[in-house]
Amino acid sequence: MQFSETILKRKSTRAFLKKTVEPEKLQTILDLARHAPSGVNTQPWQVAVVSGSTKIQLDEKLEQAFRSGAKSQMDYQYYPKQWNEPFKSRRKACGLKMYSTLKITRDDKQRQQDQWAANYRAFDAPVVLFFFVDNCAEQGSFMDYGMFLQSVMLAAVDQGLATCPQAALTEYPSIVKEVLNQDEQSLLICGMALGYEDCDALVNSYRTEREDYSAFTQFFE
Repeated sequence: MQFSETILKRKSTRAFLKKTVEPEKLQTILDLARHAPSGVNTQPWQVAVVSGSTKIQLDEKLEQAFRSGAKSQMDYQYYPKQWNEPFKSRRKACGLKMYSTLKITRDDKQRQQDQWAANYRAFDAPVVLFFFVDNCAEQGSFMDYGMFLQSVMLAAVDQGLATCPQAALTEYPSIVKEVLNQDEQSLLICGMALGYEDCDALVNSYRTEREDYSAFTQFFE
């Protein structure tokens, strides 16, 4: 596969086959991703690979927290407190694209909740990755982490797998840290569903729009 094909094939996948991911593929993905750059080679990433009974237990606890109305307690502020344009419109368009594809109407609150609850089960993917960083991390380490996460996702595509990076999986960090026996002082950066894409699932049939590069680029000579 050409690298340009790998970039374009990566997408946020929200339905997976009930097919076990081979351990050697997971090892290959992380072995490739470790070559991502980081400031002064700090390599700030720590990864928990979760599957089997541990994932089932964690899925149940996270979904229960969501459905009970428990308030999100993320370790850091992911989204802006005040949504401005064009980000507000892009966020709205992203949600509408999914709900319109699934024919979930604005008035169907139960289906909306059920669809959102799937986030906390990592969309029933066979594997979920949780990414942690030391609590001494500053903004530079978050930038390093972004490059690492993209490397993980592209390496997964190269292995014939699909992913979905998820902020929702970081909303209840105390639950995740307790189940996975992680340091309570560490920061939970991101969760990521990983598995084989269910290509017949309707939710995987749409793609979000991207701005042309000319919309965000200036050239200076």
